[in-house]
Parts: sequence; structure tokens; C-alpha cells
Amino acid sequence: MELIDKIKKYENFHIVLWLLKDTCWMLELRWLGASIMVPTLLFAFYIVNKTSKSADFYINLAIFFWIFANSFWMMTEFFFQNQFKYFSIIPFSLGFVFVAVFYWKAFLTKRLNS
Repeated sequence: MELIDKIKKYENFHIVLWLLKDTCWMLELRWLGASIMVPTLLFAFYIVNKTSKSADFYINLAIFFWIFANSFWMMTEFFFQNQFKYFSIIPFSLGFVFVAVFYWKAFLTKRLNS
């Protein structure tokens, strides 16, 4: 199986985990949401690791930081009366930085190939 096909299958399964985590958050299923968070983050990290030499690396890194920020926020709501949720701005910001890097590299690649 080609690496791209394998990664695509992991990405699709990862979306299911992400949706489960966010559904648990919405329904306030604290321990289930916290437990689903772990494989969701691990799959995101796995995808980042496997795409480290591809053009999708930075967008996958942005997704990882988005899910990390989202998970941190969820955990603060579940277990800390939401008092620390504003710290999630740090990984959210890193996500935006990596999205910008992704599009900047795509722009430069397109410009060099023109």
C-alpha cells in the first residue's frame, strides 16, 4: 500500500476520533471525552510524523496544534471550571503559524515552478 493511501486511511479514522471527542465535549461526557482525547492526539501526531517529508507536513502540524488547543480547552471546562481556557491561545496561535508556513511554502513552490 502506498504511503499516501495509508496516511489517507489514518486521516479518515482520525476524523472519526476527533468527532467523537468533540461530541463527548458537547454532551459533557467528561471521562469519555478525556479518554478519546488521547488516541485523537496520538493519531494526529502519527500523521504529522509520517508526513514530515511531504508538502502536507505543516498543515498536519497545524491540525495537531488545533486539536491540542481544542483538547486543552475541553479539559479546562471539564476539570478546572474553565479558568485556564485562555492558555489554549498558545497552541491555537501555533496552528495559525503553521498554516501560514504551509501556504507560504506552497506560494514559493508555485512561483519557482512558474
